[in-house]
Amino acid sequence: MSKSARPHADGKTRCPWPGEDPFYMAYHDTEWGVPEYDDRALYEKLILDGFQAGLSWITILRKRENFRNAFDDFQPEKIARYNAKKIHALMDDAGIVRNRAKIEGAVNSAKAYLKIMEEGAGFSKFLWDFVDGKPIVNEFKTTASVPASTPVSVKISKELGARGFKFVGPTIVYAFMQATGMVNDHLVTCFCHEACSGKLRKPRLKAK
Repeated sequence: MSKSARPHADGKTRCPWPGEDPFYMAYHDTEWGVPEYDDRALYEKLILDGFQAGLSWITILRKRENFRNAFDDFQPEKIARYNAKKIHALMDDAGIVRNRAKIEGAVNSAKAYLKIMEEGAGFSKFLWDFVDGKPIVNEFKTTASVPASTPVSVKISKELGARGFKFVGPTIVYAFMQATGMVNDHLVTCFCHEACSGKLRKPRLKAK
């Protein structure tokens, strides 16, 4: 169902998806859509988006600190060395999503990440080069206008997959792009839209 941004009790007009949940609203206000350029933080968000597959993002968000504790603060150098014993321990950890394929995928993705880092430019530049280093700023009025994937997310997905990353389908990658500010999909009437756009406006997809 199509939804537009709406005012909340604090007087701010937000995208509809956080609802009235204070925890979710804080994430929407301070993180989602804010450009992220840190290599390790981008790896963490990509892995968490992979764990989200088949689940709601709020489920992952509420478990994020548990994930960080379980996965050594998402340090790829450590995760790449996880052995069968560590994976078994993670499968016994009720604080995270216990999916063996996703856990093993995080290990494979850590190894792929390290290879990119060894190549020199870094993971952040590798990703941001797909959008010319600047956020793509969309101007959607309703949630129905927001795509599940785009040609750019398909391109990134294929490149990540070819390099050994797991759980990086086009839809997961697009959610990752939204979360890390590679694309600004805050609705135009949301108070965060302008703040996340800054001076880096680069309109691509028009509102329907």
